[in-house]
Amino acid sequence: MSSIYLRQAKADDLKRVIEIINGEKSALLVRGVNQWQQGYPDEEILKQDIEEGINYVLILDGEIVGTAALQQGYDKSYQSISGSWSDESEVTYSIIHRIAVESGHQGEKLTTALIQQLLTISYYLGYHDIRIDTHPDNRVMQHVITDNRFIERGNITLDIDQGIRKAYQIILK
Repeated sequence: MSSIYLRQAKADDLKRVIEIINGEKSALLVRGVNQWQQGYPDEEILKQDIEEGINYVLILDGEIVGTAALQQGYDKSYQSISGSWSDESEVTYSIIHRIAVESGHQGEKLTTALIQQLLTISYYLGYHDIRIDTHPDNRVMQHVITDNRFIERGNITLDIDQGIRKAYQIILK
């Protein structure tokens, strides 16, 4: 049986985080998804995530195989939505950003494991309202998100690239 856990990324994990993100960029391109193809997320953003303590890495049998940022508080991109957030929405919330799993581990349900552990961290930190978004053409991620019981709430527009994204939310009880 495999050993799997999540931990905060350290400065010396940056190179590995970049490799995983770049692998995901390539996978998206192959699938015809125009997400992360304009440079974002770049090394500067990923380094900042680590410095701010919001980047987490998924460890499988001692190796980093996944990464994600877990932001807490508020994101202005999530304020205007073509749809509506839950009536149980909170003023502040957790947001899962920049989630990726190493391409050699696709199909192993590691993205689900990563999301589930990020939900646990959010709850532990006192956040019950968790949000995530993805490109409208990223059907693989949409499937993973809804399999984890997130509800699609509408579309948002990101400040970074003015890209339209499908927005999802889960309220943890």
